[in-house]
Amino acid sequence: MTRVIAVANQKGGVGKTTTAINLAAGIALSGHATLLVDIDPQGNATSGVGMKQRAAENGSVYDALMADDPAAAAERFVMASAVERLSLVPATRELTGAELELISVPNRERRLKQFIDAVKERFEYVVIDCPPSLGLLTLNGLVAADTVLIPLHCEYFALEGLADLVGTMRRVRAAYNPTLEIEGVLLTMYDERTNLGQQVARDVREFFKDKVFRTVIPRNVRLGEAPSHGVPGVVYDARSRGAEAYFALAHEVITRHYDQTAA
Repeated sequence: MTRVIAVANQKGGVGKTTTAINLAAGIALSGHATLLVDIDPQGNATSGVGMKQRAAENGSVYDALMADDPAAAAERFVMASAVERLSLVPATRELTGAELELISVPNRERRLKQFIDAVKERFEYVVIDCPPSLGLLTLNGLVAADTVLIPLHCEYFALEGLADLVGTMRRVRAAYNPTLEIEGVLLTMYDERTNLGQQVARDVREFFKDKVFRTVIPRNVRLGEAPSHGVPGVVYDARSRGAEAYFALAHEVITRHYDQTAA
């Protein structure tokens, strides 16, 4: 069964896109066909896998969302990336206006789900990079997803944003997607030397318990360098601490999926 994972947090600067890129690439490099769907108007996931220049060749996620039938000819929006087993549905600047344009479109909150349902049989995992907001694009991501992975920067204000996202998830479950669950909370940019980082980590683990991933993403320069080279961090320097952490996260996600499927 295909697992559709939305990577979401309305707070910017928490490592959301870095997580989406490297989780998707890590899963693909582990031998599983994976689709990365970029619905962030900034298009950083698209450029982060080196596809920015090719993004508009056959159309982008904007064209898919605004089509009369998002499921029709959906395959043409899926592009192969340079990473083996990793495909991409790219974002372009056109997506900037989608929040307003979607308001008058029928089934506006289910457009992405219709599209993903039409292509997901080819993939074991679909990873959606959502915008850093709780608008219509993120709503589309949450409605299309089976689970939500929440990257959390280890600082005080991040906890406030987390409460807002969990509240939004409850409303989405009630109105559109009753099976939506939390895939896990991921601690990012963690610095074990700071008291604040340790305190936030303790608070999050105490509240979310086993929903917090065992894997923690450390601050790592190599992860920050990778996007400028148009490759995921797990490819740019596979032996860096950041890359090793994302490979561990990919393994943890895959293991959880198998365990739940078996159960």
